[in-house]
Amino acid sequence: MKRVAIQGALGSFHEIAAHQYFNDEEVECICCATFEEVFEAVAKDSKVIGLVAIENTIAGSLLYNHELLRQSGTQIVGEYKLRISHSFVCLPDEEWKDITEVNSHPIALMQCREFLNHHPSIKVVEAEDTALSAELIKKNNLRGHAAICSRAAAELYGMKILEEGIETNKHNFTRFLVVADSWQVDEINRHRSREVNKASLVFTLPHTEGSLSQVLSILSFYHINLTKIQSLPIIGREWEYQFYVDVTFDNVLRYKQSIIAITPLTKELKILGEYEQFHA
Repeated sequence: MKRVAIQGALGSFHEIAAHQYFNDEEVECICCATFEEVFEAVAKDSKVIGLVAIENTIAGSLLYNHELLRQSGTQIVGEYKLRISHSFVCLPDEEWKDITEVNSHPIALMQCREFLNHHPSIKVVEAEDTALSAELIKKNNLRGHAAICSRAAAELYGMKILEEGIETNKHNFTRFLVVADSWQVDEINRHRSREVNKASLVFTLPHTEGSLSQVLSILSFYHINLTKIQSLPIIGREWEYQFYVDVTFDNVLRYKQSIIAITPLTKELKILGEYEQFHA
């Protein structure tokens, strides 16, 4: 059985992603209130695997999670992209006319902004989690309250679905990273025959002209495809940045050579994980 730490309650999109990623295995989810707790769960028990959202096609990158990943010392062992579809749900015996307030995670509320704009009389209240919002409404019989959550959460907690697919953009996907204790990577890979063709890196650069372009030029020379680059300021070091980079490749040897080539040009280069690129 896989024990997977997730952010959110049962029925959350993290739980859905965990079960779909490990679709051929039995999964026990460890529900955590925050992403910090997810990494803490992995640190406390090296057998626990973490699953964390890292970016969304609408909301963009979860910048804080990049830093948590770097600081945790865990390694990325996989990724999963989940289509996010939101439902507007309420207590079983209530109707549209009864709803005065809606609760959900701020990212979910943002993804449903156009829908909410069409219901200006409903008060919008940010909450800790999508699925937890539905659970608390049902548990406490909060009349007049609705939640925005997954269909799975609505069914799990016995809530009525008033409307489905309320997200503004129907191409709404979240990318999740599967992370593990660095000592467990080989063991995990041995039981999951996957092709390594993607890597996530983080590095800093000298504060000199052209330092980033030199690194990118070398990656291009080795035919390494840059799929993402995200810069974050380094606290306490004015005008210096860390660069989080995702690359894909079809030749592992060439990728290894490119890492050797860029290392002298960078400071504090760290490989966050080498894994298989997700394909739907």
